[in-house]
Amino acid sequence: MPDRELPPHVVAAARSAVADARARLTAGVLAGDVDAAWAAALEALSARGRFGIRLGLARARTLLRALDSPEAAVRGALVAGTNGKGSVVALVSAALQAEEIRHATTPKPHLVSYRERVQIDGRPLAPLPFARAVERSLDAADRIEARVGPATEFELLVGAMFVALRDASISMAIVEVGLGGRLDATHAWDGGVAVVTNVGLDHQQYLGDTIEQIAGEKAAIIVRGDHAVTGATLRGGALDAVRHRAQRVGARLTIASPLAVRSRGREGIEVDLAGRDAVNVGLLGAHQAANAAVAAATLDALAESGIARVSEASLRAGFAAARWPGRLELIPAAFGSGDARDLLLDGAHNVDGATALAAALDTLLSELRDVHGGVGTAPTLVLAAMADKDIAQVCAALTASATLRTARVICTSVGDPRSASPEQVASTARAAGLGATVEVAATPINALQAARQTPGPLIVAGSLYLVGSVRADLLRSGAIPDDGTLDHLSGSRA
Repeated sequence: MPDRELPPHVVAAARSAVADARARLTAGVLAGDVDAAWAAALEALSARGRFGIRLGLARARTLLRALDSPEAAVRGALVAGTNGKGSVVALVSAALQAEEIRHATTPKPHLVSYRERVQIDGRPLAPLPFARAVERSLDAADRIEARVGPATEFELLVGAMFVALRDASISMAIVEVGLGGRLDATHAWDGGVAVVTNVGLDHQQYLGDTIEQIAGEKAAIIVRGDHAVTGATLRGGALDAVRHRAQRVGARLTIASPLAVRSRGREGIEVDLAGRDAVNVGLLGAHQAANAAVAAATLDALAESGIARVSEASLRAGFAAARWPGRLELIPAAFGSGDARDLLLDGAHNVDGATALAAALDTLLSELRDVHGGVGTAPTLVLAAMADKDIAQVCAALTASATLRTARVICTSVGDPRSASPEQVASTARAAGLGATVEVAATPINALQAARQTPGPLIVAGSLYLVGSVRADLLRSGAIPDDGTLDHLSGSRA
């Protein structure tokens, strides 16, 4: 996919903003001023974000070479897919942590802090090391710009990520692909294991109009010498595309079939894991059975590739302890004493995600607590969406849940220029038959305040930006224990 020419005034404004931020970044790093360095790093990355999405590997590969190839010392798994990438990464990471194997993960997008995008042993990289890594990546980008053009925000992040791992002496990573696979900057690295979780329709403007085309883009991360893993199905030709790619490059392919679910509840699910009998998975929703199968196969592939070996005891402990913030994340008594209601956070920003949420809710409703600690009370859904998403299809998928067809729905905005207006989301929800009542609120805070006027449990869904905003407020209030993601800087969610 060729780059689109950027207007000169956009490039000039971005360069000016980056230059100003970099001067403060360098000064902050030299002085050891954590707040100043981190704030400047965020501003520099944000300014680079004005270059937009420009898919291609030339800049990423050239940038990594200019950084002395920090990725070359790192092995692990590169994880692509429409949905389930984060869950698979979370499960694999939890098992590695249980085995006490040092490793990094790179979940995307972040919810609260940009630092979530580089995590070591499950904790976000600290602000000053992140700022140092960003500074080096920016320096390298300057050196190569005359040859390959200005690096994008995401390309800079990939460079900074591997620099940070080198600085921390981390030689293993589970890396989540950003968009697609073939032309995503993460594909400049090959860790030895390539994973395609599943394939559905999303980002068609970049990846193609059919599932088969999208599968081809994602499967391109499989290269010669890899052990490949996929949970893709025959739907739309997805599995055939992955098989074709593996055969073409001579890569071994493991197909992970969804596992039978023995039980499910508010603590997660229990699945029959092939060769291991019953295994507890600490993630909600029956769809996590498919992700658990892919995660287990990924761990087997890492072992067979000589990268990392996890015992069965560590796999069991890790899968049971796994958490994936903002994705069917259940937070009990989120609003303090006297309010026992459950809050459920879930991005559900595309059709497959909304389908999974709808299926999970009808099972969970009997266990979701209301303000008095009782169960079975009708919930309130707080909903927002980005304007570039297929809001109609997301709302239609949510109506598969009887729970949501009779829920109170409050539509809001995330306060981003790309956000759909509350009125637009509400109109689409009504047309789809979502909710017994549908209303609007200007901001997430207003929506939550309105939602708490009724006694039922609360569900926040439709946009990870919305989920991130709510989650940040809960971290600040202490409703969620400090997990290292909260930056103590105003406006730090880049």
